[in-house]
Amino acid sequence: MLLRMKNICLSVGCLFAGFGLFAQKDTVAEKFAATIKAEELKAHLEIFASDEFEGRETGEKGQKLAKDYLVKHYKEYGLQPGNNGSYTQDFHLVSIENEGVSLAIGGIELTPFEDFFYFKGLKDNTFETEELAYVGYGIDDDKYSDYEGIDVEGKVVLMYNGEPAKKGKFIFTNSEVASDWTFDRKKKMEVAKAKGAKAMIVVLENYTQQFGRFKGYLMANRLMSPEKLPQDDFPIFYVSEEKVEALLNQFPKLNKKIAKARSKAKAKSMTFPLKVKMAISEKKRLVNTENVLAFIEGSDLKDEILVISSHFDHIGIVDGQINNGADDDGSGTVSVLELAQAFAEAKENGNGPRRSILFMNFTGEEKGLLGSEFYSDNPVFALENTVADLNIDMIGRRDAKHSKDPRYVYIIGSDKLSSDLHNWSEAANSTYTNIELDYEYNDPKDPNRFYYRSDHYNFAKHGIPVIFYFTGVHEDYHKPTDTVEKIEFNKMEEIVQLVFHTAWKIANADSRPVVDKENDFEAK
Repeated sequence: MLLRMKNICLSVGCLFAGFGLFAQKDTVAEKFAATIKAEELKAHLEIFASDEFEGRETGEKGQKLAKDYLVKHYKEYGLQPGNNGSYTQDFHLVSIENEGVSLAIGGIELTPFEDFFYFKGLKDNTFETEELAYVGYGIDDDKYSDYEGIDVEGKVVLMYNGEPAKKGKFIFTNSEVASDWTFDRKKKMEVAKAKGAKAMIVVLENYTQQFGRFKGYLMANRLMSPEKLPQDDFPIFYVSEEKVEALLNQFPKLNKKIAKARSKAKAKSMTFPLKVKMAISEKKRLVNTENVLAFIEGSDLKDEILVISSHFDHIGIVDGQINNGADDDGSGTVSVLELAQAFAEAKENGNGPRRSILFMNFTGEEKGLLGSEFYSDNPVFALENTVADLNIDMIGRRDAKHSKDPRYVYIIGSDKLSSDLHNWSEAANSTYTNIELDYEYNDPKDPNRFYYRSDHYNFAKHGIPVIFYFTGVHEDYHKPTDTVEKIEFNKMEEIVQLVFHTAWKIANADSRPVVDKENDFEAK
């Protein structure tokens, strides 16, 4: 996580090649980049992240108001509608709401969200089993298996989150960085299902922290594409370690064996005569929502499209409190507005781009990148003609790492597919903005997996080069305290100007950024 990507271009020759791209400053580009101003970003955000917009939850009143705000300003700036005469791309989702969920172990009822949580999107289901099978970390691998000597057919399996380690190093990687057995929860689920288990209970040692991380998502309704409605009847419940230990204390000898086995990084599997009862019932309703698309037509290369994007939804009202999402992703969305205005002014003054530019604000990002997924499955402009996506998500704050210097931005994905795109980004920064480009989260071993967690990924998975601009997670992430007064607008101004110069290069270069690398990443 603390290492930069090894394949980032750092050789002297490569640096000279990058600087050659911007050997002299483009005074025309500078002129229009300078129209991007902190005070204008602030003026937009004070409205966009206000209580009036009710946290902009996908499909709800506030998201519709946000959509209207964006369309109004794109029209004022003179941009064309981006979807065959419309500024929106409308589609349907299905909202999944809890009607009732229950979990009882050994006759003791657990309290939803206090003792356990689960992610919505399962078939309605009710069942009982007579035994609870403890399977260590739930891993089955050639090098190590928690399923040796135990039959879990028809049982609920209980496992700890994560994977075994010895002397501070994980046994699968022999390092302090965990493997996919920690990061990919589907892996353990597939093993358990293949062995005939009926459900999984995952023990979380840091339950309060994990629940807090997902609380907004868990408490809100889940949205899914109609064609992807749940067909799975295999529940996964995440339970606090304290609650599980209290239940297993009925079997002190076995509990001691578990503790001893875990301390040796080898969890001996065993079965407890504990009855497990689960019930899931979910209500579904249709929700209408829309992406926002605005367009500037290029000149001689107009059939090639550069996308500049953000998501304009947030998590709405949770526990009666409005989550305004000033940084997430109000900051990115007002940045896209400013970029659109700058390029529109350039075109009006006879300096329009050679390639066309599609300014796109996605809905449903907080629900699983649903808006960008819908666009990539139903593109208005052919994906093979889409040359790059520059995606802006959370650039208004600073994280703990950069507490003493706000002049930075995390660059994610720039070198994954195209050396050109990475070099142009570096050169734009060294020529015009000179802020720190931090590649920490570009590392494929980054446990946060930010490369997969914003809308650019739905372009990257189709082989389209991307850059994700991000300034990190802060203490107000997905909380009502993510408000406008905490945004650093001067910092934002510099980052948005960097995006402008990178976009200007992409839009006007003789050739589109060449895809010269294979995308060896898959979503987990």
